[in-house]
Amino acid sequence: MPYWRLASYYFFYFGSLGALVPYWGLYLQERGFSPLAIGQLVAILMATKIVAPNLWGWLADRRGYRMPIVRLATLLSTICFTAIFVADGFVEMALVMVLFSFFWNASLPQVEAVTFSHLGERVNRYASIRLWGSIGFILSVGLLGLGLQHLGTSVVPMVVLVLYCGIWVSSLLVPEGPMRWGETPSPSVMALLRRPEILAFLATGLLMQMSHGAYYAFYSIHLKAAGYATPVVGALWAWAVVVEVLVFLVMHRLLEAFGARRVLLASVALAVLRWLLIAGFTDLIAVQVLAQAMHAATFGAFHAAAIHLAYHYFPGRTQGRGQALYNSLSFGAGGAAGALLCGYLWSAFGAAPTFAVSAGIAVLAWWLAWFWVDRARRY
Repeated sequence: MPYWRLASYYFFYFGSLGALVPYWGLYLQERGFSPLAIGQLVAILMATKIVAPNLWGWLADRRGYRMPIVRLATLLSTICFTAIFVADGFVEMALVMVLFSFFWNASLPQVEAVTFSHLGERVNRYASIRLWGSIGFILSVGLLGLGLQHLGTSVVPMVVLVLYCGIWVSSLLVPEGPMRWGETPSPSVMALLRRPEILAFLATGLLMQMSHGAYYAFYSIHLKAAGYATPVVGALWAWAVVVEVLVFLVMHRLLEAFGARRVLLASVALAVLRWLLIAGFTDLIAVQVLAQAMHAATFGAFHAAAIHLAYHYFPGRTQGRGQALYNSLSFGAGGAAGALLCGYLWSAFGAAPTFAVSAGIAVLAWWLAWFWVDRARRY
């Protein structure tokens, strides 16, 4: 079990998210982009997840190996990202973001599949590896938040590039996982997608990430507009992931005690409350601390339960494409739709109505999960 090598990949991958998610909107704003343009550019990061994971997942399942594909994708994403330093204007920035995010978004679902293949029957232990991604996020968002106070947002791309190099180096160290395909025949992906509970599961993931659109694209901008200093913004992001790490430490016990269905439902319910708190109580830092603590549920617990369900819903040779489908439909289509929708809503109506709509989307996700996802509570 290559625990530390897998942990290093998650550390750098989510460390790069810690630099991108909280600060990319501020960086784009500093470069003169409007809220609508920021929403569109952030949507690109999400939209490439619709195509890239499925294409690379199909290739990995067909070839029978994953890590060479991961290494190639991480290298190409690093090379393409360097063009950010010369991109000028919306069209050039959009093109560069399409290129680097296409390769960047390709690798994570395949590493998830490799991690589960190394875990074997110990799938509940996934969270103990994934928590290192949260630690990377915390360090990245915290240290960069302090650095921005003195260096400005122009340092953000350089930090992201360094972390991308770390992803590539760590991918060279992760060994290929054992393929467990010979034990039982694998159904076709199309046959699996005809099952209502799987369709509902994928739709729940899409809607849940769609509800996060305003949060990922505009939360830092929202806090800055309310008078929060940059280090405080960074501290709130870091606090969210600190609590997420604590949840990951006990996630295997939560899954064993309650099952993935109940964890999923509780996470979506807390997302509704979280967006309403952000919408109505921005000026109260204690409420924002509470809302950020809910990130442990709305992202951490939800993601762990969803990955657990995807592992069981897509067995054998469908594993790579199953993880890719979940990733592309939730973080890809859901994230892109959320960022685009919130870009328009933010420009037209402002912050509070936008987060209220996010809460409504989360309500719909909870309704779908309640009626269809894993009603037998098998997992």
